[in-house]
Amino acid sequence: MRGLRTFGVAVGAFIVGVVLICAILAPWITPHDPFAQDLVKRLQPPVWMEGGTTENLFGTDQLGRDYLSRLIYGARISMLIGIATVIASGLIGTALGVAGGYFGGRVDAVVLFLITVRLAIPLILVALAVVSLVGSSLTIVVLTLGLLLWERFAVVARTSTMQVRNLDYVTAATANGCSTWRILWAHVLPNVLSPLAVVATLEMALAILLEAALSFLGLGVPPPLPSWGLMIAEGKEYLFFSPWVIVIPGVALFVLVMGINLLGDGLRDLLGTRR
Repeated sequence: MRGLRTFGVAVGAFIVGVVLICAILAPWITPHDPFAQDLVKRLQPPVWMEGGTTENLFGTDQLGRDYLSRLIYGARISMLIGIATVIASGLIGTALGVAGGYFGGRVDAVVLFLITVRLAIPLILVALAVVSLVGSSLTIVVLTLGLLLWERFAVVARTSTMQVRNLDYVTAATANGCSTWRILWAHVLPNVLSPLAVVATLEMALAILLEAALSFLGLGVPPPLPSWGLMIAEGKEYLFFSPWVIVIPGVALFVLVMGINLLGDGLRDLLGTRR
């Protein structure tokens, strides 16, 4: 079992690494302009299907845009949203969780109330409502998801802080007259980051899926940006005649989320958070 888990971590790290490299180097490795339209070449099949050509390895979409180029730029959108959402939600949730776990009392009661309120909110419905009212853009999607995906960070940070605050080195720092801010920053926070790293991988995968769902419904990243969810939405009308327009971005989304989850599972074992 240990060997299987190690293999899974290696696979997850490889997948995430490849997608991240593609996202960073997208302007230099794409074979064509992902926004250039050529209606003469619309819906050309991939190279492994009959009628495919090496000029467009993954075929073209309904507007004749190169699908491989759009897929690579779609990785950029997915990774950007995943990382930015984790940073935003992580800052909010960690701050609330550490404050509630360390101070206790009324502060903890307020944090628990906020967590309960957040858990009572239907995530996808609120995201749909906010984006439909404010408008769809990359910034709005990141802010919306960041403000809706912080509760796991808060719960884990609160629980870990409650364990750390009673340890000897925190007591010694308090006895030496260290300020509360110094204790939280130098002694508490570094010791609660390990479980939060695992939470970050879970939230990153969830953010990518939610962005794809919003884009599929037409309320995520606006066209012509090549979001994988938007690519699936644009190709649904051609599912029966040109199924690759849905299969290719769908498989890419599945592989990326699986890789992130495998990597998170490995981090959980590595950091000892299973205990």
